[in-house]
Amino acid sequence: MESKNLRRETRRQNNFFDKLRNIKYDYWLIAILILAAFLYAWNIWEAEEANNFYTAAIVSMTKSFKNFWYASFDPAGFITVDKPPVALWFMTISAKIFGVHGWSVVLPSILFGIGSVYLIYNLVSKRFGKIPARIAALIMTLTPIVVADSRTNNMDATLVFFLLLSVWFVQKAVLKQQQRFLWIGFALVGFSFNIKMLQAFMILPALYLYYWLSAQVNWKKKIMHLSIATVFLAVFTLIWPLSVDMTNSSNRPYEGGSETNSALELAFGYNGTQRLLGQTTGTGGAFPGMGNKSSKNSKSMTPPSGSKKSNSKKSNNAPMPPSGTKKSSSKGNPPAKPSSKKGNAPSIPSGNKKQGTMTGGGGGAFNIGTAGPFRLLQKELGPQISWLMLLAVFGVISSYAYFRNSKMKKWYALTPQRKELWLWLGWLVPVGGFFSVASFFHPYYTIMLAPAMAALAGIGIYTMIKQWREKSLWSMLLPISILATSILQAWYLNDYYPTLSWILLIAGIIISIPLFVLPWIAIKLKNKRVWPITALIIVMLAPTWWSLTPTLAGSSDGIPSAGPSLLSSVGGGGGMGNSQVDTTLLKYLQKHQGNAEYLFATDDSSTAAPYIIKTGEAVMAMGGFNGTDKAITLKQFKKLVKEGKVKYYYSGGKTGGSNNQIVNWIKKHAKKVTLSSSNTQTNNSSSVTVASKTKSNGQMPSGSTNPPSKPSSSSNTGNAPSGNAPSGGPNGNSQKPTGKKKLTKKQLKKMKKSMKKSMKNGQPGQGGPGQSGTLYDLSSIYK
Repeated sequence: MESKNLRRETRRQNNFFDKLRNIKYDYWLIAILILAAFLYAWNIWEAEEANNFYTAAIVSMTKSFKNFWYASFDPAGFITVDKPPVALWFMTISAKIFGVHGWSVVLPSILFGIGSVYLIYNLVSKRFGKIPARIAALIMTLTPIVVADSRTNNMDATLVFFLLLSVWFVQKAVLKQQQRFLWIGFALVGFSFNIKMLQAFMILPALYLYYWLSAQVNWKKKIMHLSIATVFLAVFTLIWPLSVDMTNSSNRPYEGGSETNSALELAFGYNGTQRLLGQTTGTGGAFPGMGNKSSKNSKSMTPPSGSKKSNSKKSNNAPMPPSGTKKSSSKGNPPAKPSSKKGNAPSIPSGNKKQGTMTGGGGGAFNIGTAGPFRLLQKELGPQISWLMLLAVFGVISSYAYFRNSKMKKWYALTPQRKELWLWLGWLVPVGGFFSVASFFHPYYTIMLAPAMAALAGIGIYTMIKQWREKSLWSMLLPISILATSILQAWYLNDYYPTLSWILLIAGIIISIPLFVLPWIAIKLKNKRVWPITALIIVMLAPTWWSLTPTLAGSSDGIPSAGPSLLSSVGGGGGMGNSQVDTTLLKYLQKHQGNAEYLFATDDSSTAAPYIIKTGEAVMAMGGFNGTDKAITLKQFKKLVKEGKVKYYYSGGKTGGSNNQIVNWIKKHAKKVTLSSSNTQTNNSSSVTVASKTKSNGQMPSGSTNPPSKPSSSSNTGNAPSGNAPSGGPNGNSQKPTGKKKLTKKQLKKMKKSMKKSMKNGQPGQGGPGQSGTLYDLSSIYK
């Protein structure tokens, strides 16, 4: 009996190894995946805290299962982040295995980014073959915003992977004609809802349309199958938010970002309709300057910084104008005093040659261009996502014409390939439509367009070349698309490299001429591959360089972007505001904390996050992410103070939060603590100015009423601290690329090390919140 089992096991093993030996590897795909791994992972050890809002939550989620399940921002479980927990679960598991580091919390995004490239290849190859699949996978790999997003601990790379996985299962349901795969696919969309809420539902039109067109059953069975799939979608969508809302609020953290402490309200409000109609804070205060419908309207809106409009032509450090406005016209003016009005967006330092930006290479954290059909091609969003968008558009026309069966009676009849095209069109059109009209989103959300754009461009490039070589009636689509793409790319390139933009434009025109002419004069084109291949190399150069910039810069930004100005940023990869810990403040708090549950309370998460990451101790962010959540009442706060759970309150200088009643009570009754590098003391007077342990170093303390003096042209830290910003810039850089003498990589690394050292010593770096604030001792109130 034992010998029979042994022989059976031996046969199984032999069959397994035979299968491994017979696998046919696509070495082009392997090379593309290696390229993706390099772009997404190289220099990731420079990530430091990555997006410190989420990194603080990951630290907290490693402390207990309760924090893990609810995505608690702080170790005490007071308030959550403003997103569901699923993406953070993977990051927390990674942090639990490897420890909390910048690279360990970003590792899941890197792996999911590489996985998305493979899924694109797999999905396209099923119907269109390996060559279009390779091109699509390469385009996905080299889309700048995909690279930038895959290098952060934001949720977007995770979301895209699971949405592609859901498409993979739905496609399998069609090819295998098995319903269970359809149900798994829709269940994965519900799972993805708990990564970033309603953003996951943007692909549902594609899935419904694709199955309806492709399933080989009658319409009654299609309705039944899709109805059951919708039930699976609803169940997996609602499992987590209902578990939150059905739990007594006293037994769980406050749901950050919501107005009613409800996960469902968060999904359909703050993370739902407000993205389309206009973002508001937890108390209903609108962020001005986000997603204006037209330039005309935007002119009348208050700039995010609350400053007056600047007057001269160019701006080095001027605050960012509202999204959709004309370019800033200030010449070297310092940042204006941050607005104290509730809900105002942060002041955004300039990082683009012509426009203010919070990011290295994009249009800025809140600068999303002017709403309209061509918004995705505008300079605010285009350099992140749209380098090859025109190839995708022309490619759809080409592919639809190419995959026409000779037996068709009507030109619009569907073949299996055309049904697959409708899948990707069903993804691209609704998602592109949303971004074209939505009032508020960050530019890095446009990663949602990347899979559909890559698939359609990959298929389209293949069919356009085939039609050109076959002298088809559609052969002119190839030179037209190459010429149009070259013009668009030269326009994007002009802001940073004017000379190179002209070279690219001329090269595009020159290569287009033979593509236009040869089909009419050449006898045979089947062996003339050099011209279309050369044309493709030319149009891939600029997006490849843009995609390389986050990798070369070691970028892992809270507001991800790609672009050459990342290479001139001293900070490299920063978190949300790149904030740091005041060591004198921390030592004092740890020495005097006693048995208090919280190290201190503060207004918002941007002040709290670095202390949670540094110490692993609880810090209460009373107003959540941007200080506007009504997470605690004065009565509840008084009770915590009376019980000794909260002993200190630290004001980082932020104004306009929703907890003014609590803050006024603290200022009236608590003692103000004055800290210096050598001594500590308390003072009963509420008007005493706090002594900071650090020098201003040419920077404006948070909440200061006087702007800093104009920095010199060589300054790399000319920004004001972003203590008033709800999100902050990813690297805080305010310099624009000059096109003149640049620092070498060695010099940049030396400057980074110097900055890191100064930050560790408590010196103000690139402007984190809480560097010059006020500490209040609450312990004496009830004595």
